[in-house]
Amino acid sequence: MKIKYFLLLTAFGLSIQFNHAQNQQNLLDHYKAYYAQMQKQGDVDGVINAMTHLLVLEPNVARQDTLAALYMNEGKYIQALNILGIQKDETDTDMAVEVKAVSLKSLNEPVRALEHYELLFKRKPSVGLAYELADLKIQTNDLTGASLNITYGIANSSAEMMKPYYEAQTPYQVPIKAGFVYLKAITKFRENPELNHASAIALLDEALAMAPEFNLAILAKTAITNQKLEQEKN
Repeated sequence: MKIKYFLLLTAFGLSIQFNHAQNQQNLLDHYKAYYAQMQKQGDVDGVINAMTHLLVLEPNVARQDTLAALYMNEGKYIQALNILGIQKDETDTDMAVEVKAVSLKSLNEPVRALEHYELLFKRKPSVGLAYELADLKIQTNDLTGASLNITYGIANSSAEMMKPYYEAQTPYQVPIKAGFVYLKAITKFRENPELNHASAIALLDEALAMAPEFNLAILAKTAITNQKLEQEKN
C-alpha cells in the first residue's frame, strides 16, 4: 500500500512538472510569435513588452542586452541602465557597453560614460568613437586626452565620413574631419582662454572652410571673437 501511494505521488509530481514545462514552452512560443508580429508592425512598445516577457520566462544575455538597447533607442536611458547597471565590466558584450556609454552620456554623466567609451575604443578603435571620447574629455577637462583622440580622428577620417549634429532647429551633418578640427579649436581655447583666442579662431576658420554651414563652429567663433573684443576693450 505504501509503495502504491509513493508511486502515485511520484506520478502526480512528474505530471505537475510536465504541465509546468509545457505551459512554460507555450508561453515562450506565444511571446516569440508576439515579438515577431510587433516587429513586423513597427510597434516598439509591443516589441519591448514581448522582450520583457521573454527575458522573464527564459533569461539570457542576448535578450537582456536587446531589451536595454530597445529602451536606449527610445530615449529611455534610465530604464536601459536599470537592466544593465552602470559599472564597467570587461565581460560585457559590445552592445551592453554601447548602451551604458550612450545612456550615461545622454544623462549628462560624462565621467561615467567615458570608461565605457574607452572600453569600446580599446576593443575596436574607430573615428566615431574617437570623436565621442574627445568630446567627453573636453567636458571633463582632460585636454591632453582629448588632443590624443583628436589627432587619431583627423589622421583616420576620410572625406566621405560625416558627423550629424542636432543643436540647431534642423539637424545637419558635416565632414567628421571638420568636427575634429572644431574640437581641436575648443581644446586650444580651453588650454588658455586669455591668450588662445586667435589660434582657436584660426582653427574654427579651418573647420568652416571644410563645412561653411557648420552651425556649432559658427557659434563658437562668434562667442570667442566677442570675448576677444571684450578683453581688448578692458
